[in-house]
Amino acid sequence: METFTPSQILNSLGLKSKNHGTSTGKTWMENTESISSFSPIDNLLLGHVSITTKEQYETVVSFAQSAYKELRSIPAPKRGKLIRQFGNALRDQKAELGALVSLEMGKSYQEGLGEVQEMIDICDFAVGLSRQLYGLTIKSERGNHHMMEQWHPLGVVGVISAFNFPVAVWAWNFALAIVCGNTVIWKGSEKTPLCAIACQNIWNKVAANNKLPEGISSIVSGDYSRGEWMTHDERLPLISATGSTRMGRIVGAQVASRFGKSILELGGNNAIIITPTCDLKMTVTGALFGAVGTCGQRCTSTRRLIIHESVYNKVKKALIEAYGQIKIGNPLDENNHVGPLIDRDAVNAFLATIENVKKEGGVVLYGGGLLVDGIYNEGFYVEPCIIEVLNSYKNVQKETFAPILYLIKYTGDIENAIAIQNDVKQGLSSAIMTSDVREAHLFLSECGSDCGIANVNIGTSGAEIGGAFGGEKETGGGRESGSDAWKAYMRRQTNTLNYGKDLPLAQGIEFNI
Repeated sequence: METFTPSQILNSLGLKSKNHGTSTGKTWMENTESISSFSPIDNLLLGHVSITTKEQYETVVSFAQSAYKELRSIPAPKRGKLIRQFGNALRDQKAELGALVSLEMGKSYQEGLGEVQEMIDICDFAVGLSRQLYGLTIKSERGNHHMMEQWHPLGVVGVISAFNFPVAVWAWNFALAIVCGNTVIWKGSEKTPLCAIACQNIWNKVAANNKLPEGISSIVSGDYSRGEWMTHDERLPLISATGSTRMGRIVGAQVASRFGKSILELGGNNAIIITPTCDLKMTVTGALFGAVGTCGQRCTSTRRLIIHESVYNKVKKALIEAYGQIKIGNPLDENNHVGPLIDRDAVNAFLATIENVKKEGGVVLYGGGLLVDGIYNEGFYVEPCIIEVLNSYKNVQKETFAPILYLIKYTGDIENAIAIQNDVKQGLSSAIMTSDVREAHLFLSECGSDCGIANVNIGTSGAEIGGAFGGEKETGGGRESGSDAWKAYMRRQTNTLNYGKDLPLAQGIEFNI
């Protein structure tokens, strides 16, 4: 592993103690008001970022609109070449950007590298997609007529991302939006503003090398109010927003009220069903990483284990033993598995949820404390927690963005387990651990998991770029990344071409002309 000091990480990505937080791709705009970025590793101040004023926001949108008119006329394969160059630039700075993700967000360095790799992967996907923006040809009921469907870009796409994946989720949207012919305005999380600036710096070099118009990729910085400007703005026909269900309700309603489109990636309350025929080693591995990876701050983090009574005690014992081997500490140290929570509010939510679940009848089996000795300095480190519960508990029905794993016992057949799994309002990711073919197929059938992602003998956490990512119910229903998710960034147009000498009218109507 390469070792970096915080100053080396920041300097390598063009970051300073004071950073401009608004960019149109060439121009950086300054403001006297700023937000501060602190590392959750040790609460170290990383830098200040000027926030976007309303006047600056208007400038950003104006440049994005102008650039769109030029970008949409560039053939899609040539737009793909731009994204290929961006992906190569990410490869060149993968180590540094991965380290920044770890430094500013708190996930392990290996997870930070993995997040940048997701950016590279989606660029590769988008390059191929740039030659595959397929429409349809349709047989007309009228003679000498040809029908077809085309897909055209929407315009300016707004992206609002969350702190837990401060670079990858933006890249999912950015790479696809660009090859589809759109320009992009990004508001990153105010908890990880330096990650957004670093990505913009990398893109700006690609844009300059290709003499691209200003405004293809822009960023704005600040609190939720900047996101509100975007969601209310009719000049942004699509808003892709990642965050809590509460946030999604607001964004979805605001965008729908102006007849805009939205991609919503919201909360998850993800479960793994563990059947009598499960492979114990695979089960513990999947559950452990799913529950404690990114310190439980993934939307796909495993929150619930629904375990058959016949293997319940065996699985519980193996999990507790595995949790005892977790190493917690500075995420830039590759010997540690788990870093800190993002901030004090997250710590307080973690501790409060545990106490509330205990009041409901939950039994803590492992962990649940705040780590405060000298090793952890001023960071927000907690001990991942395992609790025995009933699925009906109020706090189990909610998503807590922290490493809390609930154990739930089920009896009877697999249908009972599926019913428990589906009995929450969220519907993002799900999994089953089984060697029974019938159980596996039932879980994936229309009578099985009601989530957007359903896995067999794989955990809930992590997703491949090639598949569409997203969930149902209160997870929002949006889809990003692979498969045909690109269609969300385009508008569908049906075309009919008459190459005959007559004009047949609908319903057999005739005019004597």
